[in-house]
Formats: sequence, C-alpha cells, structure tokens
Amino acid sequence: MYKIIGADKKEYGPITSAQLRHWISEGRVNAQTLARAEGTQEWIPLSAFAEFSDLVETGPAATPPPFSIGGTAALPVEEILARDYDLDIGNCISRGWNLLKENFGLLFCGLLIYVGVEFALGALGAIPIIGALFSLANIFVVGPLLGGLYYINLQAIRRQPASAGDVFAGFRTAFLQLFLGNLISGLLAVLCLIPAGIVALLTILPAVIHHEQPGSAALAILIAVALVCVIPVVFLQINWVFMLPLIIDRKMNFWPAMQLSWKMTTKHWWQVLGLLVLVALINIGGTLLCCVGLLFSAPIGIGAMMYAYEDIFGRRTG
Repeated sequence: MYKIIGADKKEYGPITSAQLRHWISEGRVNAQTLARAEGTQEWIPLSAFAEFSDLVETGPAATPPPFSIGGTAALPVEEILARDYDLDIGNCISRGWNLLKENFGLLFCGLLIYVGVEFALGALGAIPIIGALFSLANIFVVGPLLGGLYYINLQAIRRQPASAGDVFAGFRTAFLQLFLGNLISGLLAVLCLIPAGIVALLTILPAVIHHEQPGSAALAILIAVALVCVIPVVFLQINWVFMLPLIIDRKMNFWPAMQLSWKMTTKHWWQVLGLLVLVALINIGGTLLCCVGLLFSAPIGIGAMMYAYEDIFGRRTG
C-alpha cells in the first residue's frame, strides 16, 4: 500500500500498487510525484521506487503537467473550453452500473440519507402553519445535499476515501454557492413558466371562481402555452446540469459554474440530452417497481452523469 502527494499538496491513499500503476499508465502521476510505502515515514520521488522503475520515465521530457488525483482541480478553465469531447452514452451508463456494484454500500446509503432528509422535510412541510418553515428550509438544503451526492460519486470514481455521511460535504465546503446555484437556476426556470401562469389566470381562474367547468378551448390554449414554456425550461436545466458538480468539485462560484456548464454542454447538447433521457427512463423503471427500485436505479444514473462530467471536464490522459 502506498500514499502519494498530489499537485494540490494533499495526501492521497492508501492505495494498492496496482492502482498506483494504473495512475502511472494514465499519466496521472509521474517520476517527480512524492510517495511513500505504508509503514515508512520518508516521502521520496516515485522514480526512486524500484517496483515502478519500469513504468515511470525520468528527465524533463517525461514530466507531464501537475495534477491532483481528482483530475479537474489543476485543469484551467481555458483548457477545458478549448477542447472538444464525444460523449459515449452507453459507456456512461455501463460505468455507472459498475460503480454501483463496486461501491454499493457507499452509494446506496448516501442516496438513502438524501431521500430520508427530503422525505422528512416534505412530511413536516405538510403540517399546518409551521409546515411552511420546513418547506422554506428545504430550499436551503436541497442544493448542498445534491452537491454531497455528486461528491460521493466522484470520490468513488477516483477511488478516494468517502463515507455515506459525506452527503453533507456540501454544507461544509460550498454551502452558499450550492444553495445559490440551485436557487438561481430554479428561479430562472420558473420565470419561463410565467406566460402559462398568466394564461391560466385569464382562462381557467374565472371558470373556477364561478364554479364552472373550464371550456375545452381554454384548456387547449393553456396546454399549448404550457408545452411551449417547458421548452426553454428543459433547455436551461440541461445546460446547467453540471453546475453543482463543478461547484462541489472545483470550488467554483455558482455563476462561473453555470457559464462553464453551459458552454461545454452546448458543444454536444443532443448527446447530453440523450444521456439524461436514458437516465430518466432507468429511473422511471425503478419507480414502477413500487418506487423502491428507484433507490437502485438512481445511483446508476448519478454515477453515469458523474462519469460524463469526468469525460467532459476532467484531465485527459490520451
């Protein structure tokens, strides 16, 4: 077992020699990376380990750019924006499934905590008078909780230590930005629905006030306007789908994270849409299994989205 020092000066591990060899082959660590075998105290360059001398090269030509284990923290935004990507939807789902199999306890318990908190706040929100306070509290909670779920999945993908309790990591590391990102994106989506609300007030509300059935024409107009309003809502939410992962992973402020997610998603918008549609279908299948199946299908979808995040925003290795 070994531990290493990343480019962010943080200690990572312990990891097996097989995992360390895998990182070497990916270009994630190099000859100058400081490491130590478990049970020893001295940090030495990886090139000094005889067991890895056949994999690491020495000399200036063999030194790749510095990196941290997560792969995204050391990668400049300009470099991300300058490159292209090709999102393999099926591969993302497959890797999400394998991630769940390999980390079932972590991902299942993390999701269970998230669902439990949301269910509790929803139930308390139904209490007369004081329920409104719990509904308001959920506005502050849901963004950081989602950020924590993404954090757990990214840690699992990168084979870094994590626990189910890390679903609350967003509250410790990026509460304000996760809260604002979730709030602002939600408010902007709601603004898109205002025309449908106005039509409802003009066509449906008078009938309700007079205890009459709304006319079929009024209902048809309302449905048509609502469908048109949903289009920009879907467009915006897809463009911002990686905002919360960017905040929790790169410690970005919410507005730059929204912009970066937008710019990278629109490069292959239909691919991202395809992944989200497939994830939604998997979750619908889980819901049909008495809703309990959602606890198993949702981690697959979240894992697939985080693998897509890694493919789009993470460090490339060739």
